[in-house]
Formats: sequence, structure tokens, C-alpha cells
Amino acid sequence: MKIRQLFDQETWTYTYVVYDEATKEAAIIDSVKEKFERDKRYVRELGLTLKYALETHVHADHVTGAGLLRQEFGCQVAVHKDGCATCADVQVVDGTEFRLGKQIIRAMHTPGHTNGDVSYVVDGAVFTGDALLIRACGRTDFQQGSSSRLYDSIHSKLFALPDDTVVYPGHDYEGFTASTIGEEKRLNPRLGDSKPKPDFMHIMDTMNLPRPRKIDVAVPGNLACGMN
Repeated sequence: MKIRQLFDQETWTYTYVVYDEATKEAAIIDSVKEKFERDKRYVRELGLTLKYALETHVHADHVTGAGLLRQEFGCQVAVHKDGCATCADVQVVDGTEFRLGKQIIRAMHTPGHTNGDVSYVVDGAVFTGDALLIRACGRTDFQQGSSSRLYDSIHSKLFALPDDTVVYPGHDYEGFTASTIGEEKRLNPRLGDSKPKPDFMHIMDTMNLPRPRKIDVAVPGNLACGMN
């Protein structure tokens, strides 16, 4: 499996293009609408057949380019069913599989940042969206977020993956590009080194973060797959 990491400077969002080298069948994870022309050009330059536009959740900080990609390439848009994005072709549940050639991407429901968060596992890597970040995690104070559920998702599902699994996050604000499950288990200040659940919940429930700047545009835009 080939993995290419792309970046949106305005929203600090990572977009991933993943593809099977033999068949050139591809998926794009967490596209950004403003980067549609870049992503379209990149898919064509590599000679890929885009089968899926996968969303890790209904984002509050940017509008997806998934609908435009579907319009351009005929790919299927996939969002977890709890995200309530009726525009999606695939209503993802825990264990949903997406095949690219001989490679299989497996969806893992990891709620807590929002109730519809999904991580995608393939070939020694996991794309964690906003659930698990590098030395951090997603906030839990909107879109049915829950610090208790996020702790359980990370510890029972993500931290159950092999330690050498590469972690590709949905965002990073300090310039890091990837981590591993083992690193985050040891070094994540909110979650690592067996931090007790009550301590994690206290950290998350007392953060008092500002409201996301684009939430009033991003959430309805993403419920329409970026086509409203």
C-alpha cells in the first residue's frame, strides 16, 4: 500500500491518498474542498482509479471535497452512520471494509471526539482523524463528543493495535507528520503511560476551548458532502 500525505495550510488538515501499487485503485481520506483542484490533479498525475472518498468524521473546521471528488471520478463517499450525512454512499459501521486491489482498509469506530468518528486501518498504518493526534487527541465538547467514550475508544481499540502501527493523524499544529501506537502509549501526555480515565476526563472536560471558527459552515457543509 502506498501512502501520500497532503496538507492544507489554513486548517492544518492532513489529507491522505492511499493506493494499491499493482492496480492503482485508490482512496482519499479527509479531503478539503479548497484543495479539490490539487487533489484532482494529483490523482490524475499518478494514474489512479479513485474508488473511495473516506471521511474520519463530520468535520467542524473545514468542508470536505468528497462530493466534488465523487462528481469528478465517480468514487463512493463514506461516512460513519452516526455522523448522519445522508449524502454518503456508504454508511460506515465498525468493521466496514474497503478493498483496493488486494489491500483491505478496515473501518474502526472510535467515537469520542464526535459520535461518528472512524479510524481506518490498513497494512501497518492507522488513519485516526481527530480521535488520536500526535501527543494529543481531539476535543470532546461538541457534536455528541464524550471524554469517557474517547478514552475507551483509544485504549480499547487504537492502543490494542501493534505498537509499530504507524499513526497518521487528521491534524497537527506543531509540524509532526506521523507517530506510532507505541509512541503514543508511552508519550502522549493525555493518554499515555496508563493515565487513569478520571484524570483524562478531567483534562478534557476543563479545557474551555474557543468555539471552532468554521463550525457553522463546516458541519452543514459536511452533512451535504461539501455540495451545499
